[in-house]
Amino acid sequence: MQTIRLRVNEKVYQNLMWFLRKFTKEELEIIEEDDTFTATQKELRQDLTQLENGEADFIDLDQLDQELENTLKRYEA
Repeated sequence: MQTIRLRVNEKVYQNLMWFLRKFTKEELEIIEEDDTFTATQKELRQDLTQLENGEADFIDLDQLDQELENTLKRYEA
């Protein structure tokens, strides 16, 4: 499946959406871009850039386990 992004004038938006809704979910999926979508997309792009530049910090499973234990202890009290 391909993805396209369109900037649509308000005058034609309703007509375009009406037309696109004629397709089945298997044929076409409308992905609404809201503030949460945009913020998540920006964060993921930053993470990818860090990975590609070798700037990302990684932890092993033991460190993750310790972090989770510390977090649980903080909220148990």
